[in-house]
Amino acid sequence: MLNLILTWLVTSISFLIISKLPLGIEIDGFGKAAIAAAVFGLLNALLLPILTVLAFPLIILTLGLFFLVLNAIIFALAAYLVEGFRLRWGFWSALIGSLALAIINSILLGILYPLT
Repeated sequence: MLNLILTWLVTSISFLIISKLPLGIEIDGFGKAAIAAAVFGLLNALLLPILTVLAFPLIILTLGLFFLVLNAIIFALAAYLVEGFRLRWGFWSALIGSLALAIINSILLGILYPLT
């Protein structure tokens, strides 16, 4: 349970960090980032397996790079569902933002998990 809360907090902080970068992503504050992180996590848990099965031929054809598009779709859907979380340039902001979120989350979780 502690790992789940830690991951959620790190993802919230990652959302805040990427909103400060010039990527076309706007988040109103930490509360909205925390909600966005929870919605993004739920969508990843519920929707990503379904999209993966449906897009399996494209994933194989692109050697796994289509996962970036699937993550961008989930990122954009989270932005659509959460008030105060906006994508200035549409799909391109979602694509760059999901890539930045993955990188920043990996760095922060790599630093924090050995400490727990």
